[in-house]
Amino acid sequence: MDAMMMDYQLTLVHVLERARTIHPNVEVVWRMPDRSLQRYTYGDMHRRSVALAEALQKAGLKEGERVGTLMWNHYAHMEAYFGIPLSGGVLHTLNLRLHPKDLSYIINHAGDRFVIVDDVLLPLWDKVKDLVDVEKVFVVSLTGQPLPGGTTEYEELLSTATGDYAYPDIKENQALGMCYTTGTTGRPKGVVYSHRAMVLHCLGSGLADTLAVSQQDIMVPVVPMFHANAWGIPFTATFFGSKVVHPGPHLDPESLLDLFEKEKVNVTAGVPTIWFGILQAIQKEPDRWNLQPGMRMIVGGAAAPESMIRAFDKHDLRVIHAWGMTETTPLGSVANLKPELLSASEDEQYAYRAKQGVPSPLVDVRAVGDEGEVAWDGESLGELHVRGPWVAGDYFNQPEARGQWTDDGWFRTGDVVAIDEHGYIRIADRTKDLVKSGGEWISSQALENALIGHDAVAEAAVIAVPHPKWQERPLAVVVLAAGSAAESAAGSATESAAGSAALEEELKEMLAEKFASWWVPEAMVFADEIPKTSTGKFQKSKLREQYQDWTWD
Repeated sequence: MDAMMMDYQLTLVHVLERARTIHPNVEVVWRMPDRSLQRYTYGDMHRRSVALAEALQKAGLKEGERVGTLMWNHYAHMEAYFGIPLSGGVLHTLNLRLHPKDLSYIINHAGDRFVIVDDVLLPLWDKVKDLVDVEKVFVVSLTGQPLPGGTTEYEELLSTATGDYAYPDIKENQALGMCYTTGTTGRPKGVVYSHRAMVLHCLGSGLADTLAVSQQDIMVPVVPMFHANAWGIPFTATFFGSKVVHPGPHLDPESLLDLFEKEKVNVTAGVPTIWFGILQAIQKEPDRWNLQPGMRMIVGGAAAPESMIRAFDKHDLRVIHAWGMTETTPLGSVANLKPELLSASEDEQYAYRAKQGVPSPLVDVRAVGDEGEVAWDGESLGELHVRGPWVAGDYFNQPEARGQWTDDGWFRTGDVVAIDEHGYIRIADRTKDLVKSGGEWISSQALENALIGHDAVAEAAVIAVPHPKWQERPLAVVVLAAGSAAESAAGSATESAAGSAALEEELKEMLAEKFASWWVPEAMVFADEIPKTSTGKFQKSKLREQYQDWTWD
């Protein structure tokens, strides 16, 4: 017998209309380039998003055509998040931190017909425009500077709408948006998100045992809106009626802390490099900012070291460790403590909070080794495979990458993990970042997290370097913490810094207390910085290239 249920399509129409009818007076706030704060309501956002949808159709946009957005986090980007998909088009967020050649490749590969760009980013667009085939460019005027020829002002585009607009017949499996991976293992790959995937992702993100989003929250997505949909926060906040506050281009610690304080923010999200800067600012002046007690700080994009979680707890700020990928829309798991772990020791609880967490509802996981699926015992390692309604099933127009999925439909993440009996995922490493020494695997990530726990260390990356006897050995690249005794003694954090030998010995002794002796790096180099991707992750491929000719003493 067939189920007698209504055929209700899961689309952004419901999300935006709910904001209009249920939460019309909730604020959307954003910081302008001149640092001023501007605000309007979800009611205003609804009206302008619908105007954008109508205006894009009037400009000739057809169903399924892509519109690129080259913008910071602010009101117009929120409008694009809804207006483009509700015109029948596809929102394509563009990473403004990419090299112009990579940016132009992505625009051309996606086939973007139109682009919306902030006026403060016109110098970047100027380097790209002659390399791409884009029909129309719409400019969001944030500073009032003159528009270049051949472009149209965003407000002028909106003014073409009549206000008499009916949504097209959007189906839930229709494309809503697309985002390209950062291309750390080759060319960037396009991930296409459906309306159904995004609506279910909103629901999954908001559940009490995941990110617990509600209308009581005031949220700041520090993570850029071009980075995996700002982890879905703009959509989820709109869905649940949370006040959302956008930082614009001002992502330095002082600007963010000022924003948290002024707007009474209680939920925020970003990559670890952001939070390291925030932590240093708070530790330097612990009484300067009046933040909301227990502010939830969602950390993803890279592992959150246990030392950082502990440090923020001392200031009554709670780090929530989450994991995901561009291919998972992106939420995959969250490290909240289960009830049975609340009676565990403090050290055990911190160890669980530093894991990648339990899979979100509707996300299935498994770890697969050479002999098949491995046991959930917390020790056995295998590659993490995932599947679910918001997990990508293919890449856009890249059949050569089809091998990223198994024959039975699971996505191969490239993360090497152990899953314990409680269902908590612990990422040991990326498959390409593991160190194989004497036939045994060493987790570079575990070593990095331990090194970052030392007061003298700001950042640390561990890479595999060829070794004549052991095949590979770990080499640690360390950036000293500004103002630390070690950094002051060295004069500058360079590889030849005087006094580095003593610190190296101290760091090795610290690691030897936590890991087997053969895990401890035989050498360390002290650098001014570690190369990073456009989304703040360590770019270990560059480090491996830099130290490929390393010779062991």
